[in-house]
Amino acid sequence: MSDTFNICDGDPYFCVVGSPINHSKSPQIHAAFGRQCDVPLRYERVEIKAGSFQQALAEFVVAGGRGMNVTVPLKEEACLSASTLRSRAQATGAANMITVDADGTTVGDNSDGAGLIRDLLGNHRQQLINTRVLLIGAGGAARGVIPSLLAEQVAELVVVNRTALKARTLADQFSRLGSIRASDYDSLSGEPYDLVVNATSLSLSGQIPPLPRAVIGADTCCYDMMYTQDGKTPFLEWCRSTGARQAYDGLGMLVEQAANAFSLWHGVEPDTAAVIKMLR
Repeated sequence: MSDTFNICDGDPYFCVVGSPINHSKSPQIHAAFGRQCDVPLRYERVEIKAGSFQQALAEFVVAGGRGMNVTVPLKEEACLSASTLRSRAQATGAANMITVDADGTTVGDNSDGAGLIRDLLGNHRQQLINTRVLLIGAGGAARGVIPSLLAEQVAELVVVNRTALKARTLADQFSRLGSIRASDYDSLSGEPYDLVVNATSLSLSGQIPPLPRAVIGADTCCYDMMYTQDGKTPFLEWCRSTGARQAYDGLGMLVEQAANAFSLWHGVEPDTAAVIKMLR
């Protein structure tokens, strides 16, 4: 029996796991999708510390769980712990969702990249083809979006990280998919980037990546995968202070990737615009 997950009969059981997790809006999003689509479900937040995911996943299966969303810092652990992986998780080495099949098989997948692209193109009308993109971070969140960004035929994707070796490892891993290279912060220079994406969790602790101001221009689109209700994160406020006119948090990405998971789990595509508006 599981002490981590609430076992009870009734509606299908879903959850989001991570650490910290109290800020997550996933329960509201999936509840809203369920009301839209007349799909009954139970969806909860569950705090799972790094290094504990494999055991937690086993407990979730015992508890009768059907689907799990995974956030920082567990996405790479989730990829290693699932029984099998769909192509998006295989390609990225990170899983942000787990589906439990009827026989208890756990299937890892990654909808982060799809969520980011849908938000940038659909909600913010951004052009990605032939753009220069700077991706900050080299953890599971960054891994999850690199294939999708390269698939949009960006001219160059630069991965920057405090630990340069991690950035180089990512660049080498995905080099077959397009133009990607690694950098450390001190080596960033030259013209402003067209798109700068913060894939770190620094905003959760009020910190800002140590970027040189030169990477941000008036026409740079700045994007933080973290989110707040008012769309203001420390990273985005810094970008605005440098003169960036376009600065977006990750709420739209969260809703779009959740919609991808919801459609896979329930077989129906929800209306994301209504939910984004509700959360704002």
